[in-house]
Amino acid sequence: MSYQVPDRNLAIETSIGEADVRFYDVRQEPFAVYGLYNPRTEPDFKRMPDAVAAAVSAGVAKLARNTAGGRVRFCTDSRYVAIRAEMPLMCLMSHMAFTGSAGFDLYVDSPETGMSRFWRAFRPAADAKGGFESKVVFADRKRRWFTVNFPSYSNVRNLYIGLQQDAEVGAGMPYRSPLPVVYYGSSITQGACATRPGNAYQNIISRELGLDFLNFGFSGNGRGEDAMIDYLAGLPMLAFVSDYDHNAPGTAHLAQTHRRLYQAVRAAHPDIPYLMVSRTDDYSSNYGLRLDNRQAVLANFEQARAQGDGNVYYIDGGEIFRGPHEDQCTVDGTHPTDIGFSLMADAIGCALRQALMKNSI
Repeated sequence: MSYQVPDRNLAIETSIGEADVRFYDVRQEPFAVYGLYNPRTEPDFKRMPDAVAAAVSAGVAKLARNTAGGRVRFCTDSRYVAIRAEMPLMCLMSHMAFTGSAGFDLYVDSPETGMSRFWRAFRPAADAKGGFESKVVFADRKRRWFTVNFPSYSNVRNLYIGLQQDAEVGAGMPYRSPLPVVYYGSSITQGACATRPGNAYQNIISRELGLDFLNFGFSGNGRGEDAMIDYLAGLPMLAFVSDYDHNAPGTAHLAQTHRRLYQAVRAAHPDIPYLMVSRTDDYSSNYGLRLDNRQAVLANFEQARAQGDGNVYYIDGGEIFRGPHEDQCTVDGTHPTDIGFSLMADAIGCALRQALMKNSI
């Protein structure tokens, strides 16, 4: 059966099994898309301009079309929420759940408390290609506020939200600040290997602090290139988190680019909190390199402090997984499980919260 899409001159074939469904394009009001570049006008959802991504590297040009960190917010009194996603690329990996790399998940937001709580995941079939449909049904009908998180390792061309035809549809819960926290890093920053996108550490922090964010994690391609640094420094932001130790090809490269990244962001944003995170794996191999890289990050932090920057912070990634659940924190010695991401969110989120409080934000 076909249903007309509001404000679009096309129809959607659907098999979600609801006779009264009406689909909405999330690019249209009252839906608000966060974490992606010009989402209302770009033909595909992406994290940065194509020309800038291509100037950084071929890897970043490809990965910038993965929708890590993308979110859509809205409210409705529909008894169900369905999605129809058109996806040119659905990434399936041996070490990551398909619900994380290609799925969406749904959170119920509370305007009264500011909190967001997981409800259900929109799960692709194991053999899905080109996109999928999924539906979540509630026991009753009342107004609820929602956040839908985009997948971390797949490309999304179009996303439609299916609601009851007579349902009210309105704006979602706003964030505390119009400015986002900007994260830059590796595959871990991008979201590998969270079982669903809402479990990536930036999403956890976003929910706990009520803050918007931009995710510039690029799997294997967070290397502090000049074009990337210049782009990041030019973005409006509330705070910046540097977390790309894992992808640096060597300690000398890390030391040089880490310093240049700090200087560029600080020159453009002299008053924002700047967080430096060293790598967060199990340190069971290449122990010397890991210590050398940690020292390079720490040295940059200490130099910034010595030069009078009281708004720069260091987080020792090597300590984040230490404790009784240490052997449960990664999938492969490097990429976090949901437990690992929760611990990262605790450490980075605590530092960010304290920095923002210090700045009366």
